[in-house]
Amino acid sequence: MTLTPYRTNLFDAHKELYELLLTGKQQAIAKNLQQFISISQEIQHRDPLAALQAIAKPEQLQFYLENSKKQEAIAAIDAAAAIEFEGRDRFEKAQQFIQSCLANTISHGDLKLPFAGPHFFCSFTFFENNPTVESPFPSATIFLPRWQISCSQTSCLLVANIAINPQINLDWLWESLCNQLQIITRSSRNIFLIPQQQKNKFINQDQESEELFKSSVESALQLIQTNQLSKIVLANAIDVVSLRQFNLVNSLDNLRHSYPDCYIFSTSNGKGQNFIGASPERLVSIQNRQLVTDAIAGSAPRGKTVAEDADLANRLLCSEKERREHGFVLDFLIQSLCSLGLTPQVLSATQLLQLSNIQHLWTPIKAQLLTDIHPLEIVNQLHPTPAEAGVPTKIAQEQILALETFDRSLYGAPLGWVDYQGNCEFIVGIRSALIESDQPLLESSPTCRARFYAGAGIVAGSDPNKELAEIQLKFQALLKALL
Repeated sequence: MTLTPYRTNLFDAHKELYELLLTGKQQAIAKNLQQFISISQEIQHRDPLAALQAIAKPEQLQFYLENSKKQEAIAAIDAAAAIEFEGRDRFEKAQQFIQSCLANTISHGDLKLPFAGPHFFCSFTFFENNPTVESPFPSATIFLPRWQISCSQTSCLLVANIAINPQINLDWLWESLCNQLQIITRSSRNIFLIPQQQKNKFINQDQESEELFKSSVESALQLIQTNQLSKIVLANAIDVVSLRQFNLVNSLDNLRHSYPDCYIFSTSNGKGQNFIGASPERLVSIQNRQLVTDAIAGSAPRGKTVAEDADLANRLLCSEKERREHGFVLDFLIQSLCSLGLTPQVLSATQLLQLSNIQHLWTPIKAQLLTDIHPLEIVNQLHPTPAEAGVPTKIAQEQILALETFDRSLYGAPLGWVDYQGNCEFIVGIRSALIESDQPLLESSPTCRARFYAGAGIVAGSDPNKELAEIQLKFQALLKALL
């Protein structure tokens, strides 16, 4: 990839912008290959969610990720290049696609600022092959966005990624680019919340669903008792039907205010559906060759009073069952990083990660990358952790397919981005929902649907009723925020 720092604001200097596009077309003709121009420019501060609201369309790929604790958010809108994969080698193919795009990319602008340069946004389903043809997302989706708007503590950045092929009409491309830039720069810097009318929803959650989940837990406990498994994570799904459309921006804004300690995320399939949520779990983050991951497993509710909350926290820290469940995840992460030739370091003793309605056992881990290793190799090695699948992993996955009655799709799966320098941020898609955010899939249908997901880790000593109560607690967190 060619890097050219620019002090000039290319979005304002129309002549220089046109010349840059002409250079890209000349290279496309010379190579007989599509080329990409990536322009990074600092802009006045604005909420990336407002940019998503201003220009994103239901038929486009979109991605949003926010970390309030780090005061960071990034929105990716539409695709300059995109690809989908199925099967066991999806991570390798995704890596090859990214490298191929970067080999034909010229990057310009403020490349030293946070989130500068081309970023590739990725979503992988929990299973390498989708169990049904109706699955809302392919096994792997990777795209380079046309527009990327990000904010950090120090800056706000706009990145335009422009695809140029040998036959493209430069006058049309230049005019289209300038028009879109005007829409972005003149749009509101803050989101506009649509006033909600009286809530008119009902939940298709019948007794049979709850009994099926408890029956699955009992079957899992029998497998654990016969030493076929040490742990398995079983999830449940409930369906919500609404007589009005879900509003994506409203939903994400509700989530970020309700769960400021979580990653707020959304990714679309370009068919009017978005997978959104508030996840407490980072799978892996790499910045300047410093890797960080988190072991999060073992849960307890928050108390209604300070005394009750402290008592529940102490019980969680002292629970042999919960610490055993946590230990499976911690050991897996350490062993997986070691198998990649890394030297993981546990940053602290196991502590509490306390969210608004639930608390978890948490142990952060770091490692220094001393050799060239692509972030997607690490994601491939870490997914799925025992926090989403179980121990042993392969047997747990087989039993999940046998015991669960729905398609997990992106639930419990890696979602995130990789940039041109090898930095990345991937979370695990839990505490999540699949929503029809803009229009019903069938125009003749007057309703919009959503599916909510939640799961619980099953180990020796688990009680089916308590595990059901745990996932109901997780359901209620999302239902309150989105409904």
